[in-house]
Amino acid sequence: MRFLFNLLFTVLVFCFGFAAGVYSLPIMMAPPAPTQTALSDVANQAKFTAQFKKDLKGSDFLHFGEGDIFLGDHKIGFEGRLAPGPDYRLYLSPTFVETEAEFEQHKSTMQYVAAVSSFNGFIVEMPKSVNLNEFTTVVIWCESFGEFITAANYR
Repeated sequence: MRFLFNLLFTVLVFCFGFAAGVYSLPIMMAPPAPTQTALSDVANQAKFTAQFKKDLKGSDFLHFGEGDIFLGDHKIGFEGRLAPGPDYRLYLSPTFVETEAEFEQHKSTMQYVAAVSSFNGFIVEMPKSVNLNEFTTVVIWCESFGEFITAANYR
């Protein structure tokens, strides 16, 4: 009986440690957030702005974004907060999505833009081949776990 208790305790401690590592490693490895000056420059050159909100259908307390996103021909900037996680990707979509199922359904019509590794704001380069006018929505997606994080309509 004591052996089973020790085994169960060891497994629980291992699982807790693993979960804590999956959650905290991206935070520890994240680059610093961009400066307010850099974000202001991106905001001033933006063609479109939108807002990530926490109350989307596919968002929850572990998968959310809140703040302002600025989309320009050369850069996309975000001022706000994303729930920390691994392997975030920014996509542009012609259709508003707010759940994993909707994302998977429309992924073939979306344009991958860049990896996102900062959770307190970021600036990413816009690929030269992307035309913002062909899309309406910006989406943050966790590629590793297939989790919807957030989305915002910009037009």
